Parts: sequence; structure tokens; C-alpha cells
Amino acid sequence: MIDGPYYVLVLLGVLGTGLVAGVFCGFSTFVMRGLASLPPAQGIAAMNAINRSALAPAFMLVFAGSAVVSAMIAVVTFVVWPDEGKVVLLLGSALYLFGSYGLTVVANVPRNEALAKLEPGAPEAASYWPVYVREWTFWNHLRTLASAAAALVFVLALS
Repeated sequence: MIDGPYYVLVLLGVLGTGLVAGVFCGFSTFVMRGLASLPPAQGIAAMNAINRSALAPAFMLVFAGSAVVSAMIAVVTFVVWPDEGKVVLLLGSALYLFGSYGLTVVANVPRNEALAKLEPGAPEAASYWPVYVREWTFWNHLRTLASAAAALVFVLALS
């Protein structure tokens, strides 16, 4: 059974990864659909504004903080935790670090950067917009699933 400071660390992992899953789920289920229904110039301008807002400390604390907590859980688990339950905790950490944080870095952020370079009313922006929405949303679905799975696995580790 997990107890003491390690319990608090895993509990923070549950909370952080669950919150991130909720944000990503919102984007996958209604935000991107709403943006896609707008004319391309408006959708692009709105998404660029959202992407800039996502860098605010409140979200970054939860998103990046969950990566730090997941890494700490992995290190402590690998070094200190007995074999029983080790795989579950390492799986939760890997799901978030690779499936959520990692996918963000290699899949979503490059698309955001490409979108930000486009003039919203330009013809190339209008042709890129449906591609962006489709690809970005696909990767976001995976981030959502990975974050939710990490939260679930961390909960299972606590029980």
C-alpha cells in the first residue's frame, strides 16, 4: 500500500493527469468542432488566440507540473518501490509523459506553430485549416486517452 509523501505524490498525479484529460476532452468533443464550423479566417484567428492563452501559468502549471509529478513518480517507483505495484505506477507515468506531454511536443505544438505563421485570411491558410483541424484533433484524441488512462492507472495504484 502506498502511504506518506509517496501517497500525496501519486494523488497529485491523479489530480493533474485527470485535469489535463478534462481539458483535452473538452477540445476533442466541442471546442475543435466549434472552431471548424467557423469560416477559416475566424477559426484560425480563434485557435491562434487559444494557443497563446494556453501558455498562461494556470494551465502550464497543471500540464507541465503533471509531467514533473509523473517523472518523479517514475523515478521514486523505479528506485525505491518494491516490485509489487511497480509496473502500474511506471505505466501511469509513461502514459502521461509519452502519450500526453510527448505527443503535445511532437504532434500538436508543431501544428500550432505552423498555423501561427499563416495570415488567417490568406488562401494557403484557408486550405491548411481543414487539414490542421483533422490532424490536430486526431492527436488530441490520443492525448486525451493517454491522460485519462494515466489518471485511472494512478487511481488503481492507490487502491
